[in-house]
Amino acid sequence: MKEIILVKDGEIALKGLNRRTFEDILIKNIRHRIADLGPFEIRSAQSTIYVTPLSEGIDLEEAVERIRKVFGIACFSRACVTEKDMDAINRAAAEYLAEELESVSTFKVEAKRSDKKFPFRSPDICMQTGGYLLEKYPHLTVDVHHPDVVVTVEVRDFGAYVRGGVQPGAGGIPVGSSGHAAVLISGGIDSPVAAYMMAKRGLRLTAFHFASPPYTSERAEQKVCELLEKVSEYSGGIRMLTVPFTKIQEQIREHCPEELFTIIMRRVMVKISNRLAQKFACTALITGESLGQVASQTIHAIACTDAAAELPVFRPLIGMDKDEIIAISRKIDTFDISIQPYEDCCTVFTPRHPRTKPVLKFVEQAESKVDWEPLIEEAVENVSLTKIGYREKL
Repeated sequence: MKEIILVKDGEIALKGLNRRTFEDILIKNIRHRIADLGPFEIRSAQSTIYVTPLSEGIDLEEAVERIRKVFGIACFSRACVTEKDMDAINRAAAEYLAEELESVSTFKVEAKRSDKKFPFRSPDICMQTGGYLLEKYPHLTVDVHHPDVVVTVEVRDFGAYVRGGVQPGAGGIPVGSSGHAAVLISGGIDSPVAAYMMAKRGLRLTAFHFASPPYTSERAEQKVCELLEKVSEYSGGIRMLTVPFTKIQEQIREHCPEELFTIIMRRVMVKISNRLAQKFACTALITGESLGQVASQTIHAIACTDAAAELPVFRPLIGMDKDEIIAISRKIDTFDISIQPYEDCCTVFTPRHPRTKPVLKFVEQAESKVDWEPLIEEAVENVSLTKIGYREKL
């Protein structure tokens, strides 16, 4: 029995004359995500994307799991393909959905007839298929309001399809449709969630990670790679640039007031990110800040940080509380990695009493004690690149 995956887009349908552009990006993303599983035909027709395996032995379960995490998809389902003939449709429904129908007590049939040349109207299809299933499975009863299983028959121009329940997709819009941005990522809970949320809004991601050996360990950097691997299941491949940050943090410790350590550190991170973003064609920065969560995320501190930015700074978590952020981190499977006890550079030289209402002119005066330009240039020139989540085709 030939089986395919039917994909329905969601928000893309609202894009008007640009819809085709978004749909082409979505198809490209689906193709890249499942390319290493084997050959597929992927095409769009009648508001549906058809993902058809072209050889035996392809792991359709794995294809479904990957498609489930592709942004831009509202819902999807596995379906069997059959002839446009009522006898063939009825047999396919009974055989393909046998496991589901045997384990429930109620069902209903829904039909969609896109091919108006098909001799049976949608209500006729429902009656015939429903009657056939009642004969095959006498324990079943019809419940049109709250069925355990909905059997859907779609008759389209180039075939008939039988499917069971629809599964929710990842939502959002296709990655790459909104451009390219850089996420400043630590090993904590927040920044991977921020990366996920902006990928959901169509941004392709590059990650900037700041490392301060020997104050931070190689295991801390590996932890960030593992976090990005989880995010890449939704966003596609991510380039991670690891920035050497030890000299800069030591200069901050030696020459700047302790209560301003954190805000100056974040400003220098942003200045480095400005350079790297230009070098790697990123047009915005993403951070995991949540207003008022810690001393460096007050409105005054955020304003001081933004003053160092030359690009838009997106903060998708800004109005969330910690429980909301943790719920998303559990959903995308980053939480258990984030809480591993490996320190990142944000915890190095943490001030005992950080300034919660820094004033920009005083922060800039404190910064002026250090010549940052050669340090920033050295950091930019010595970044290391790691590719996360890239898959090779067969």
